[in-house]
Order: sequence, then structure tokens, then C-alpha cells
Amino acid sequence: MAEQIKQPLPERLRPDSISLIAGQQHLLGEGKPLRILFESGKLYSFILWGPPGTGKTTIAKLAAAATRYIFYQLNAVSSGVKDIREIIEKAIDSRRQGKGTILFIDEIHRFNKAQQDALLNPVEQGIIILIGATTENPSFEVIPALRSRMRIFMLQSLTEDELRFILHRALREDSLITENNISLTDEDYLLFVSGGDARTLLNLLESSAEYAVHEGKSEITKQIIEEVLQQKNTLYDKSGEGHYNLISAFIKSMRGSDPDAALYWMARMIDGGEDALFIARRMIVFASEDIGNASPNALLLAVACFNALEKIGMPEGRIVLAQTAAYLAASSKSNASYLAIEKAAETIRKTGDKPVPFHLRNGVTQYMKSEGYGKGYRYPHDFPNGFLLEDYLPKELIGSQFYFPKEEGQEKSLKDRLKALWKGKKSYE
Repeated sequence: MAEQIKQPLPERLRPDSISLIAGQQHLLGEGKPLRILFESGKLYSFILWGPPGTGKTTIAKLAAAATRYIFYQLNAVSSGVKDIREIIEKAIDSRRQGKGTILFIDEIHRFNKAQQDALLNPVEQGIIILIGATTENPSFEVIPALRSRMRIFMLQSLTEDELRFILHRALREDSLITENNISLTDEDYLLFVSGGDARTLLNLLESSAEYAVHEGKSEITKQIIEEVLQQKNTLYDKSGEGHYNLISAFIKSMRGSDPDAALYWMARMIDGGEDALFIARRMIVFASEDIGNASPNALLLAVACFNALEKIGMPEGRIVLAQTAAYLAASSKSNASYLAIEKAAETIRKTGDKPVPFHLRNGVTQYMKSEGYGKGYRYPHDFPNGFLLEDYLPKELIGSQFYFPKEEGQEKSLKDRLKALWKGKKSYE
């Protein structure tokens, strides 16, 4: 007899009662909307909107369990109108037998208008209870006619304590962990690399446990987690190490403001049969990474070079490549934008994803406005010089600064302007 394929850990650990769900107490707590809905047994169609791994699928399945409705699940990426119609036909038959039907559509925002239109009448007539899950704002991604037939519930990101609750349950209850006496030595690191996503957390835990068992170890260490996380990069290799040495010499020559050396290494690559578009792509990156706002036209020229190469090809394209390389090498240099995005990314890795302050959210629908979107926002154009001192970062990061413009080329004027506007609040010395 063939060995039964084991379900993934997130599925094995999926809560079968509200009490086991971590988070979302604003919806599932005593007296809260979804709790009342489940306990009444009288469902209506609704949309679950929230980040990945926050319990959308679990809530949908618990809705079916609470009502004993027949449950169908589709993923909008791989399903179409034909799949919807087949389920609707089954739902009609079930209704004749006095049974209700839930259709759960994951990633419903990926359905186009025609696919969403196919759901209107079945929802309107009560043939199906539609539960949609989306990580995107339904005010933009779900057509108004369908949205008006459904309630929207916004799920919140899971806190560290809530993720820890899920992790501890897995360590305590799952057979893969318990039967192999696996322990976890670096809980905080696993939580950190999971990025607030419960599904990612459990998948990582399972893969790490399987790796530990394979290696004959009883502990999941940080090193094992890192090993599991590693991605093997398949590098484009046209002519072995020389390919990378030449492109490296080319980039470093432009960075060093030596157009002669840059053109020499470029000529070597062209002569060796290098893909001209590869060279052009590297120059686009270079224009932002090494020149940036010291000479903003560098990026425009690099993109124009790529477009020109697509139109005219080689060998004439070598002239366009040469013009662009000479300009980039001779331009004023600033890596301030590159350093800024690296610093911002490092801050995110350390602090996690912070919610967008409500005054910066766009309250374009009545529902969003009722949730506080846009409240307190001040329009800069209503103030002298189109500027006011305002906080645009999450409250935990107020005072952080990532971009420090240099005094090279045109970037100096940006630095002078920012220094005057943010005097006393940001440092541009």
C-alpha cells in the first residue's frame, strides 16, 4: 500500500474552533461581528481583507463548519467562469435538498470583471454564500456591484505574541516535532524571518524540522533555519568567470569616472559576443545606484539606450552603448539614493512592517472613511510654498532619516531645498 501523503503543517494545524485562532479578536471575540454570525448560523456573503497568513482561509472553513453548509474552494489564479458555473449548478441542486452552499474564493481580487459578474446573481439570489479573501483593497479590486452585496471585514497583522501562540501549539502538538523530539533553540529568529505570516512561520518550522531529522539532529538552530532559507541562484554564464570579471571592470571604470577604461571593457564584451541588452540593463542600474540625483538625466539616457537597442539591434547599437557609457562615466556621482533604500530596507528588517498611519491612507469610499482613512491629513498645497512640517512615517519611526543628498552636481540643489524646508527636524549637514 502506498504511503499516505502527509498534509503540510499549516493544514495539519489549522484551527477547528474559534478558540484556537490567534488574533482577529475585533472580529471573533465575544459579541464581535463574525462571532455573532457563526453562532447565529445565518450566514451572509462577506470579504476578508488582510495580509497573508492572518487566518482568512481558516475563518472561511469555520464558517462552513458552524453552519454545516457544503463548502467549495476556488483560487482566482487558477479558476474561471466555467468553475464558478459548475459550483453554482451543484449549489442549486443542494438548495433543492435544503442544504446551503459556501463558495470560498481565495485571491478574489485576481478575478476580472467578467468573472466577478458571474457571481452577482448567485449571491443576490442566495444560491451561494460567497466568502472572498484578498490581500488587496476591495474598494479598488472588487467591482462595486459585487461589493455592495457583501460585507467587508478587515483582518489585522498578527502580533508577535499571537505568532508565538501558533508556534508553541505546533511544537507541542504536531507529530513531526513530538515524535522526533525536536526542539527549537532560536524562537525569535524564526518569528523574525517569518515576516508576520503564520503560514510562512509553520512552513519554515516544518522544513527546518525535516532538515534536522534528515541530518540526525534534535535541535532546530538558527543555522538550520538559514540553511532552509537559502536560495540557489542560477547565474547567467556566457563565458565563465571572464563574463563576470569584464562586467565588473566595466562598472568599476564608470564608477571611477574613467570613460576610456569603460569603453575599453565594453568593447571587450561586445567583441566577445555579450548580449548588448545585458550591458544596457547594467547601465540602467548603474545610473541610479552610482549617479542618482547628481545627474538625473543619466537614468533617462540609460533607459533610452535600452529602448534604442531593442529597435535597431547590433552592430549599430554599439554606438548608442558607447555614447551612454561615456556619459555615465563622465557624470557627477552620488550613491545617496542607493544608500537610502538600503538603510530603509534594513530598518524594515529590524522593526518589521509598521501600519500606514490613518491620516496617510486614502479614504476613497464611505467604508474606508468610516474606518478613519484620511482623517487629519493636511494638503501641502494649501500652505505657503506648498509645504508644512508633517510626519509621514509610522509613529514608531518618526525622526528616522534615510536620504542624505550629497553636494555633487544637481543633487546639491535638492540638498539645499530639503535643508531649508526641514530645518530643525532633519539633518542635511
